[in-house]
Amino acid sequence: MMDAAHRLQRAQQCLMENEVDALVVSVGRDLPYLTGYEAMPLERLTALVVRADRTPQLFVPGLEVPRVEQHPEAFETIGWSEDIDPVGLVAEALAGAHRVAIGDQMWSRFLVELLHQRPDLSLVRSTEVIGAMRMIKDDDEVAALAAASAAVDRIAADLRSGVIPLVGRTEHQVSMDLSERILAEGHERVNFAIVATADNAASPHHHPGSRIIGENELVLCDFGGTMDGYCSDITRCVVTGTASAEIREAWEVLRTAQQAGVDAAIVGAPCEEVDRAPRRVIDEAGWGRYFVHRTGHGIGMEEHEDPYMVEGNQRPLEHGHAFSVEPGIYVPGQWGMRLEDIVVATVDGPRRLNNVGRDLPELQ
Repeated sequence: MMDAAHRLQRAQQCLMENEVDALVVSVGRDLPYLTGYEAMPLERLTALVVRADRTPQLFVPGLEVPRVEQHPEAFETIGWSEDIDPVGLVAEALAGAHRVAIGDQMWSRFLVELLHQRPDLSLVRSTEVIGAMRMIKDDDEVAALAAASAAVDRIAADLRSGVIPLVGRTEHQVSMDLSERILAEGHERVNFAIVATADNAASPHHHPGSRIIGENELVLCDFGGTMDGYCSDITRCVVTGTASAEIREAWEVLRTAQQAGVDAAIVGAPCEEVDRAPRRVIDEAGWGRYFVHRTGHGIGMEEHEDPYMVEGNQRPLEHGHAFSVEPGIYVPGQWGMRLEDIVVATVDGPRRLNNVGRDLPELQ
């Protein structure tokens, strides 16, 4: 259960440690992470103002107040009426503050208005204050991620066994099928359901379209959603018939590479090593130029968040970091493949949250 009081107290401590006077977050995941309330992306301002020396204040449009679960021990909810300037309320709450951390997703229109009223403010990103705090998942958060992962594992198992029909259906139809299953498995929303066949799969973020899936084609499915506030994300591939020798060979390289990435995800290792480990395997097998993206992204309340498994990120992995390990091989005009699991770094070693099979099924 999310403890707003504890998280806000930690945020106040982070402010002092970083010598920042205040934190202002609006739409985006920082707000529900700290308060349990998810703001609608309205033209009306919602803003949480956190200062180290006073009770945090949540400014919300008056009509939205009923949607806020009250935590008076953690923050004060202030509903503003339509005849009030909400930016002025935030500016007043920042009286005496100069170095202020701003949420990454705060709309620029409100930030521009705030700077007009407070041109003396020196701004930093909210990630500089609470980024490290959000990156480290506690036991409840890991349990939520594990439950979401288990849900999409069940869908992936149906995909791999042939329960989900492919041949003769369009990519879009299969994508909608996956989406319905994600919701049926308890997710409150679908974040994405990529279905790409044959040469379409060479585009890592292909948008499912009208192409009809045929026999003996490689089909890539990458899907996930949000369940109880936390995200799932998995990629599996299947062949609708018989795989070519080239595809079977490449898949074994990819599976070995993904295992190398997982094995590298030990506490204390730099994030970039989780990127380097699978890349070495793919490079040595001669497919290196076809691995065109980072190896992974953090996951939690957002499907993509810190820490990122990418060259140049020297942040050491810590117990509770959760992220994807998803190397891919994409041959333009021919085929593409990706293998993705969510992994949590722990003091006992890397823990996979996705546990469905990782071979390449040939569905007859």
